[in-house]
Amino acid sequence: MSRVEPASGVTFDAYAPVLIVGAGAAGLCAALAATEAGADVVVLERDPLPRGSTALSAGLIPAPGTRFQRQHGIEDSAEVFAADIQRKNGHEADPAYVAAVAEAAAPAIEWLADRYALPFSLVHDFDYPGHSARRMHGLPSRSGAELVDRLREAAEGAGVPILADATVTTLFADPDGAVRGVALERPNGTTERIGCEMLVLACNGYGGNPELVRRHIPEMDGALYFGHPGNRGDAVLWGEALGAELRCLGGYQGHGSVAHPHGILISWAVIMEGGLQVDAAGRRFSDESHGYSEQAATVLRDAGGVAYDVFDERIAAVARQFEDFRQAEAAGAVLAADTIEELAAMAKLPAAVLAAQLDEVERLKASGGADAFGRSFAGSRPLRPPFRAVRVTGALFHTQGGLAVDASARVLRRDGGALPNLFAAGGAAAGVSGSTAAGYLSGNGLLTAVTLGRIAGAAAGRLALGTCG
Repeated sequence: MSRVEPASGVTFDAYAPVLIVGAGAAGLCAALAATEAGADVVVLERDPLPRGSTALSAGLIPAPGTRFQRQHGIEDSAEVFAADIQRKNGHEADPAYVAAVAEAAAPAIEWLADRYALPFSLVHDFDYPGHSARRMHGLPSRSGAELVDRLREAAEGAGVPILADATVTTLFADPDGAVRGVALERPNGTTERIGCEMLVLACNGYGGNPELVRRHIPEMDGALYFGHPGNRGDAVLWGEALGAELRCLGGYQGHGSVAHPHGILISWAVIMEGGLQVDAAGRRFSDESHGYSEQAATVLRDAGGVAYDVFDERIAAVARQFEDFRQAEAAGAVLAADTIEELAAMAKLPAAVLAAQLDEVERLKASGGADAFGRSFAGSRPLRPPFRAVRVTGALFHTQGGLAVDASARVLRRDGGALPNLFAAGGAAAGVSGSTAAGYLSGNGLLTAVTLGRIAGAAAGRLALGTCG
């Protein structure tokens, strides 16, 4: 698995000018863009049906300056968005790279909406931490499963072959790093070799590789992994063997609100709309408003791995726009009670402690003050009966570090030059989140999947045509 071998003397069974590894949002956007550029494309997907990390997400893509924002009277710009990204990551990412991604976001959303009829709309009724404008765009179900299904349908409609049940194990490369093809394995053990002019890696990161997680993200060693099991770090391992530069391998997206033991994502809207988190003793333990990504390690470290989201019916109504939340309610993960005392009894929390915590939060909301953790409740609406609670844990969703790429999504060598014909997008590439979970701004994962996927596919398609011509 994840080998790079010499291309000299290798005979290929088939050939594709542009070969794409991975059929999530990044790979499918790359396939659409390369096809539009006039190149013949083949997508290789290890699963029987494209799903990947995209299907496990809420399917939300941040983009500034779209017509969907303007419909709600929201003014936004790529410059403001880029500043938000850099503020969240502590200015760790290359400004030119961040600017390129931010500028590409709105055109990518409107491209998918206009050319491929993806019915995007804006999440306009609550704020995501770190975003200075409401700029999250999603499909009607607010689910990544719908997003990847729509993208697959678009690719199939464009005539893109998607070879499922095809696990790429080996890249064949020349001494200069040019990849000439791949070997793939089928479920029955048979193997095939496919040659290419251009290769796009869209196979996500290494969240499903416990050894790499232990090495690069020790605080999440042994944590619940909420990503796709196929994210084994293939792109990182192949790139390393080819001499590629690796960046920010400690960066990742976590989430501090996964219903436990149900394993269902609970939208962070339950916190940002005025809810709170308490530990098993009924006490708050952090500033929950920093962000759901860094909250994963906080729940594991400071709450012993188990916390409770506490909110009310008004907030639940906001959260119901997300399919995950509706599933959590159907599964019985969301507790409901008319009083805090009843809620505490259902959750097996100390009633007096929980009531005292809620009283303190409500006082801060009324006064507009901040608590001892630094969270400001100014502008937050009070919680009113009936109340809701969900038992949650912290989880690792996907990694954000990976192959260094330029603004054209070309993979960079350790010496700074670009590898001849290798591109990366989505979780395979180093994202814009810096080197820690705290640098993850909501939506950064699908942001680089969609924008870099489109950029990589278009560039690979153009170059393939030139090479083939």
